[in-house]
Order: sequence, then structure tokens, then C-alpha cells
Amino acid sequence: MRVCIGGTFNVLHNGHKMLLEKAFQTAGKNGTVFIGVCKGEILQKKNIVVPFKQRVKNLKEYLKNKGYTTNRFSIVPIFDKYGLTIDEDYDAIIVSPETTNNAEEINKKRIKMGKKPLKIIKVPFVLAEDQKPISSTRILNKEIDENGRVLK
Repeated sequence: MRVCIGGTFNVLHNGHKMLLEKAFQTAGKNGTVFIGVCKGEILQKKNIVVPFKQRVKNLKEYLKNKGYTTNRFSIVPIFDKYGLTIDEDYDAIIVSPETTNNAEEINKKRIKMGKKPLKIIKVPFVLAEDQKPISSTRILNKEIDENGRVLK
């Protein structure tokens, strides 16, 4: 199975890790996970502090530490909310509650083009100790750490 996932991965946190784990679980042992990492103009409204190359490096290190070999995944830059999902042939897309609407929009475009829709697999937010979602913004604001521990 060919599974895709996309994001900024600004600060790699437990929410990202859960999405990635679900992607590999969905792809299966012989499947491939395609990871789109935001780059360029799409980041203008985001508080990105980690350069693209470092975000990719962090992802690769995490995946290697989890035992995923490079033949199981591909990391590519994406420049808009669609990435390669409109043109490429994927089976499923892994999303958070925050990005579900994007996946639905992707499927509408795919159907208009005569392509099969992607199976949308929604992973719930990972909550911090304070029961609010873990996010890079909250981590950068020093409210929580990458594991969701409250710092303030």
C-alpha cells in the first residue's frame, strides 16, 4: 500500500510520531510511506524556526531509530496543501483532525480528474498533560515539551 502524509514537522513531537506510526502501520510491511515536508511560501503564515534540511534530517533520524529502512519511505518537499496527492497514485492519506478538510478537498480534486479517492485515515490529536493538543507552536512557546509535559 502507498500511504502519504504531509506536514511542517517544525518540532518533531508525539503528535507527529503518532501520525507517522499510523502511516507505517497502514502501509504494511511491503508498503511505502511518502512524507511531504512543507517548504517555501506555504510556510509564510507559520512560525517555522527549524530549517527545511534540519526538519528532514530529524525525520530521517527518528525513522531510522524506529527501525524503518529507507526503502520503506520517501521524504519530499511540498509547496502547497496538496503536495503530490493530486498527481501521484496513493492508496491512503493520514491526517489529524486539523488537516481532515484538506484531505477531503484532495479527494474532490482527484475524483474530478477521474482518479480514485484516497482512503482518509484520521488520527486523533495527542494531548499534553493539560489535555490540550500537542503542537509545535505550544512547544516553541515553552508551554509544553515534545512529549506534552507542561512547562509553565
